Parts: sequence; structure tokens; C-alpha cells
Amino acid sequence: MARDHGDHPVLDHVGTLHGCRSGDFLCRFIVGRGGRRARRMTDATTLVLGLGVAGRAVLDALVRREFHVVAVDDAPGGEARQCADRLGVPLVEAPAADAWPRLLGGISEVVMGPGVPDAHPCHAAARAAGVPVVDESDLAARWDDRPRCAVTGTNGKTTVVTLVAEMLERSGIRTLTAGNTDTPLVAAIDDAEVSTFVVEASSFRLGHADMFKASPAGWLNFAPDHLDVHADASAYEAAKARIFEGVARPADAVANASDPVVMAHAPEGALLFGGVDTPCRVDGEGSSALLIVNGEPLIEVAALMRSLPHDLDNAQAAAALAIRAGASRAACAEALLGFAGLAHRMDLVAEIQGVRFVDDSKATTPHATLTAMAGLPGSVLIAGGRNKGVDLAVLGRSRPRAVVAIGEAADEIVEAFAGRCPVHEAASMDEAVALAHEAADGSGTVLLSPGCSSFDWYGSYVERGLDFGRIVRSLDGAGA
Repeated sequence: MARDHGDHPVLDHVGTLHGCRSGDFLCRFIVGRGGRRARRMTDATTLVLGLGVAGRAVLDALVRREFHVVAVDDAPGGEARQCADRLGVPLVEAPAADAWPRLLGGISEVVMGPGVPDAHPCHAAARAAGVPVVDESDLAARWDDRPRCAVTGTNGKTTVVTLVAEMLERSGIRTLTAGNTDTPLVAAIDDAEVSTFVVEASSFRLGHADMFKASPAGWLNFAPDHLDVHADASAYEAAKARIFEGVARPADAVANASDPVVMAHAPEGALLFGGVDTPCRVDGEGSSALLIVNGEPLIEVAALMRSLPHDLDNAQAAAALAIRAGASRAACAEALLGFAGLAHRMDLVAEIQGVRFVDDSKATTPHATLTAMAGLPGSVLIAGGRNKGVDLAVLGRSRPRAVVAIGEAADEIVEAFAGRCPVHEAASMDEAVALAHEAADGSGTVLLSPGCSSFDWYGSYVERGLDFGRIVRSLDGAGA
């Protein structure tokens, strides 16, 4: 039934209630779906914090299931406001830190949007009030029991998720990717035709989950990241480690044997890849090298379109996960044969007058940049952007021919490479490409692999990569 706003402290001056005017009907209920259908789960109120893509999907899913809901966002944009208005959900804007204890009065559960920082006052207030905090994946697990496969890692998640989904589809298994993608899991489960979900599991989602459930589940690698959101590197590591807590059996945990952090959390009996004698590995060298999966040859490395070291790790992990999820070996091989990589991930833009220009804009961590430089040693590196709270000094290990520093972190990039190679600073991507082209001096590779987020100059790593490509193609003599 409808609830009068006087019954709930959310309306008691804890923040600005969007759309609420004296006498307005919106002010007289927590959720404007007043029916009494049997699907109503509780008369208590669920609070959704953060109305990004996932938060808006959660609001929609809860309202359709006739839950009482209130939304909170510290800086709601137009889409957030429109979503709350459309669903008839009160939206509390930017409550003060000391308002959270009152705001949680009468709340049965908080669904935390990905990206809400560990330091957000809601966390402490929820613990003090005994209010559970969950992720959208918890809701999806309650409402849907179809199989889920999951992938985490500091780098490579999207590539492996894409490969696993393709391998399953080629095996005749209707598959949908979800999670840290354009489709949150609570929205993905609305597709009744799907047999298996392949979930890209970010540290944000894992860290907020009450109990993360996916089997099989893979952890690709670990390096410090998102320290502008997580309390510290240990909290980030602990969030990642939750990927294995819901596997059905140890062999459904797929782990990178060459990563000591991953191995410290892998259960005994996990299926390992990336080592010398692991069940999933590369045997041999050069044209005779074979990709081994589960102890048996799967495909010749020479036949792959992508065969840098990290590409081969991704291929092993994807095939191991897909086979555990029901894919055939033949389908895995077919998917790998046709895989040319994803945009803005070691993506060749053009070769101009003997210089190759490669877009690796998705490299938003030093670990990703070091991996890229290991595959293209001696490149002229364009690096920088907005630091996510990590130590950029480690980039100095990459040994480029020269460096062009960009963005807010330009000073840190200059410091990381001081005395190691020529370093230039650029005030725009146009200037960065011009300086890098000059430094290449007619040979080798110019590599955009920033090691930082794009949010100083651009709205996303995609925008950054597209701008890089536009500028490269505008150079005289540009070829496909």
C-alpha cells in the first residue's frame, strides 16, 4: 500500500527530495506502485544509492517487482532524475554525512551502485544500523537461477568476457554478457531466451556483494587500481578475491598461475593457466607453438590474429572458462581463430611513413601500460591522464624510446621517466601525436597507452582513443 511520507525519515530534511512540493502526490509515498500483487516481497523499503547505469536498472527492477524504494544520489544528472520521475521513486539528493543514520531508519536493505567509494558515509551508517548492503548481482541471484560465469582482473576482463560469450554461442548456448558492461545483471535476467550469463565482475561490484555467486569464475591478474574509490590496495585486493567465493567446486576457479596475488587466493584444486607446466599454457616456440587447454592442444599459436603474451593468457583463460561452462573445444578454437581484438586495446590505427600508430586507450592502469610495452618494446609512449590514486613511478620500467606526457598526471609521467629516455610534455592530443611522430623518426611504433583514466580531457577512454585515431589519420600519408 502507499506509505505517507511522514512514516519515513527519508523525507525529514535529510537532503533535497527531488520533485517534492507541498501537496504533491509524489510526496505521499515511497514507491508509486500501490498494488497488492503477490510478487511484493516486503513492506520495508529498499534504498538504492547511486543512479548510474546499474542503479537505474536496479530501480526499474525493484519497482516492477513492487518493492518500496527510495533513491539517493550525491550528484544526480538528468538521466537519474528522469528515471526517478518515470518510476515514481523519491530521489534524495546529496544528503549530509550526519543525515545517514536517520535516512536508514526503516530501510531493510541498501543496494549499492558500483563506484560508490569505500569512504562513503552510507557504509558506516549501514553497519551501525545493521542494514545489509548488497550489489545488483545479489538481487539477480535471488530472482534468477540460470548459470553464471564470471571474470575479474585488473586488465583483460572485457576481452575474456567477449571471448567466452562467443565460444558459448558457437557451441549453441544462448549467452548474454552482463555486469560491468552496458547491461547490468538485473536487466540481463529479463531476457528469457538466455541460457548462460557471462559476467564482467569489477572490484566495485564484488566488494559490495553480500555473496557473489558465479561458477566457473576466473581471475586474470592483479595490480593496484581504483585507489581513488577503494580505501587502499588491500581493500581492492579483498574485493577481487571474492570472485572465487561462489564457485561450485575448486576446478571451477580459473586462476593465473603467474600472478602471486591471484595464487594467494586461489582455492586448492583451481584450474591454472599462464604457467610453464599448468594445464592451460603455451607449449613450444615460434611457428611450432601450441595453445594447450586442459592438458590438450587446442590451436596453433601462429594461427591466432592476436598473439602477444597477454593475448595468449587471455586466450587460455577464456577457453578454460568456456569449456567449464559447457562450450566445445572446437567452438573455442573457432572463436580464437576469428578474434581480432577489441577497439582501443592494442588497436593498430595506421602506418604512416614507416611508423605504426597503436591505440591502447583502454590501458587505464600502469599494469596495463607495462603489459602493452612488453608486447611492443621500444615504442614511443604517449602516457598520462587522471591518476586513479596509484603509483605511476613503476612505468619507468617499460623502457620506451621516448615518452610524451599528457593530462593532469603529466608531471608524474615526466618524473617516472626522468633520466631514462627523452620526455616531452603536450598540452593536447594533437600536440602529443605530433611530438610522438617526430620522436619516432620514421620507424617503430607510437603507442597511446596512458596508464591513467581519461576523465581530465575526455568523457571516456573511448573518446580518447577516437580522438587519437582522428589525429593520426589526419597526418600526411596516412594509410589504413
